[in-house]
Amino acid sequence: MRPMLDDLELPQVQEIGEHDRRALAEHKPPGMDGSLIQNLGRRPLHLVVRGVASGADARDFLDKLEQKVAAGDPLPFTADIVADAEVDSVLVDDLRLEELAGRPERWAYTLELREHIEPVEPAAAPGVDSDLLDEAANAVSSLTAGLEVVEQLSQFVTRLTQLNDALGSEGTGVLFPSA
Repeated sequence: MRPMLDDLELPQVQEIGEHDRRALAEHKPPGMDGSLIQNLGRRPLHLVVRGVASGADARDFLDKLEQKVAAGDPLPFTADIVADAEVDSVLVDDLRLEELAGRPERWAYTLELREHIEPVEPAAAPGVDSDLLDEAANAVSSLTAGLEVVEQLSQFVTRLTQLNDALGSEGTGVLFPSA
C-alpha cells in the first residue's frame, strides 16, 4: 500500500519516521523509599515523511499538497508502517519543498505530520440542571437585543444635545437641565 494523504498518493516516498512518546508521571510518596511511576498514556504520534515528486505531474501534486496544508484541516493518512499505530487522521505541522538540481521538474518534499485526536465531549456534571445553559443563552440574546436598541437610540443624543444648547443660548429655557 502506498502512503496516501487524504486523496493524494505521495509519490516516491523514501523515508517515513515515527516518533512516539509516553506520558509518565513520577510520584514520591512520603515515608517511602523510591517512587511510583504512573502511565498517563501516549502523546499524539509524530511522523516525518520524505519523498521526491518528479515528472510533468510534480508541480500539480505540490500545488494540491500546498492547498491541503493551507486549509489546516485534519486529513486522513494511510501507510503500511503506521497501520499498527492506528493513526486515522493527521494535521500537517510543516511542509518543506526543495527543488533538486540536475533534472527539471524534480522536487524533494518533507511533511511533518501529527496525529489528530478528536476531543472528547465533557460529560454533564451530576446535579447540574441541563436547562441552565438554555436560560443563560436566552438571557444573553435578550441583553444583546437591548444593546441594539440603545445603539439605535444613540443617534438621537447628538440632536437632543444640540437642541438643548440652542434653547439654553437663546434664554428661552433649557430643555434638559444639567446636574
